[in-house]
Amino acid sequence: MADRLTPRAREIVTAARDLLEESGAARLTMRTLADRLGIKAPSLYKHFPDKQAVEVELVAQLLTETAETLEAAEARAPGSLEALAGAYRDHALAHPHLYRLATERPLPRAELPAGLEDRAALPLLRACAGDMDLARAVWAFAHGMVVLEIHGRFPADAELDAAWKRGLTALQR
Repeated sequence: MADRLTPRAREIVTAARDLLEESGAARLTMRTLADRLGIKAPSLYKHFPDKQAVEVELVAQLLTETAETLEAAEARAPGSLEALAGAYRDHALAHPHLYRLATERPLPRAELPAGLEDRAALPLLRACAGDMDLARAVWAFAHGMVVLEIHGRFPADAELDAAWKRGLTALQR
């Protein structure tokens, strides 16, 4: 991802990520981004055609970090869905605004670096012994649990670790 950006474009994406992580997607505008960088908004358009192009870079960051996180979990516990799910959950909860930006709208596949989506999915696919349907079901479960947790949809007394374990156990049968 970083190799396809100029140093100035990387600086813009870093500022966009900081703004997103602090304030959420609604606050991420070209104007607030320019203000963060101390420049005028039209200067951003020399590096990105529009806000969506900046967001694509943020989505690429999430997918890259997800791949790295899952690869590290796989190295620690090969074949463990619990290890992968735990790593996925921890990363998503550590970056809720980025996670939501990247997952609550259509994935801009055509604009992402080639192979990035597959790289992010590969540790899960290996843990599911190549069963694509099972891998998708596990991902859907993990994604749903994370989104509900990010949005505070579980009661305060919910035993989420137990729910994760039960869900993963059911999917492994």
